[in-house]
Amino acid sequence: MKAKNSLNTTRSIKKDWLDYIPKPLHGWVIPILLLIIWQVAGELHLIAENLLPTPLAIAAQFVKLSASGELFEHLQISMLRAGSGFIFGSAAGLLLGLSAGLSKIVEKTLDPSLQMLRTIPLLALIPLFILWFGVGEFSKVLMISLGAFFPVYVNTYLGIRNTDLKLYEVSRVFQYTKFEQLTKLIVPAALPNILLGLKLSLGVSWLVLVVAEMMGTSAGIGYMIQDARSYSHTDIVLVGIIIFAIVGSSSDFIVRVIESKVLRWRDTFKG
Repeated sequence: MKAKNSLNTTRSIKKDWLDYIPKPLHGWVIPILLLIIWQVAGELHLIAENLLPTPLAIAAQFVKLSASGELFEHLQISMLRAGSGFIFGSAAGLLLGLSAGLSKIVEKTLDPSLQMLRTIPLLALIPLFILWFGVGEFSKVLMISLGAFFPVYVNTYLGIRNTDLKLYEVSRVFQYTKFEQLTKLIVPAALPNILLGLKLSLGVSWLVLVVAEMMGTSAGIGYMIQDARSYSHTDIVLVGIIIFAIVGSSSDFIVRVIESKVLRWRDTFKG
């Protein structure tokens, strides 16, 4: 019996190799290994520098663009465009998603049209946006708004319709008003789906922003990438791509933090 207990104790204290690395660095293990391999391959001239510069060369270009202020100027304009489009699109998606989820009349009259529009590739609408609205700021923000709209709309609608019917019966027992049902039952139950829609909407906003800034503009990260590509400055192109990745990951992290705060009541599998 004692031997069995000692064996179980040995197994319980056996460490995984990740236990020797600080937890905040677990997600950086693979990227760091890839960067090291990439740098070594570049130093050995296994990769052409004009096709794929080394990480140190990209970092040097990042410092150069930051010191000149050019990078932050482009980033500020891009964030303003993406943020404006995301706010307008997600707000409209949330409002119409709530309306379609709560009202059968709205669902029957509006949802079929929106679902049909959702199947149209957004990039296919670019020629029409240019013809109708030109290549100014309005068309860019409108295009980003359209991309941000559908993830929030669909997930809000599904979140409301997937609310457990038993909760409605309980709310009738407690004699909730319509407003109390909405604020104390429907919205909290649909919140996981709504936050998922916002997370997807942020990603789509940045995706559409890149395309919008490449169709006729003089500033923005997308323009910087397009301009650098024209002159074969691969290092600047990669700087722009990395900026998009960092900002996208940061926005996703913010939504995760909000989820952890407002969805503490969920008891889900953690792996």
